[in-house]
Amino acid sequence: MGQQRQSILCYDIYAQSVHNLGTPVFNKKLFDALKLAFGERCETLIIRDENREPVSAVLSFYYKEMVLPYYGGGTHAARDLKSNDFMYYQLMCLAKERGMKVFDFGRSKVDSGAYHYKKHWGMDEEKLHYRIALVKAKELPNLSPNNPKYRLFIDLWKKMPLGLSRQIGPQISKFLG
Repeated sequence: MGQQRQSILCYDIYAQSVHNLGTPVFNKKLFDALKLAFGERCETLIIRDENREPVSAVLSFYYKEMVLPYYGGGTHAARDLKSNDFMYYQLMCLAKERGMKVFDFGRSKVDSGAYHYKKHWGMDEEKLHYRIALVKAKELPNLSPNNPKYRLFIDLWKKMPLGLSRQIGPQISKFLG
């Protein structure tokens, strides 16, 4: 399968996945630009079910001796199939074949679902330290999806037709942290 087709499938699965979480999707042009900018250091992995339907996908980056699975997700079917587990295992195997020594699962908010998923894989936790300059605000805004003030928006977004969310999501996501 061609790289362009792989990239489209990955984006489609990612868009469905973030929609199911209640989050606006980034513009597809971002995926295209990343693939163009990083070339061979950017790779797409697609996992298919027994009927050859794509169910999980991840866009990963290679840097020095590391692989960074960055934009990943799965369809509704992925959960029952455990295809995300299989996908990350396959990525680990492929990365090892390429000589990678570090699998960087990325950052997650402590005690979130993503955090527990990564801990289940046995990942070592590293604290990240940030410096933030507050320009007009007096305190750091709570942009967490767990913030109750976003609950209604998230619930409504999940109910929105996927096609519509893909049309207006990129217009909204560029304003999100």
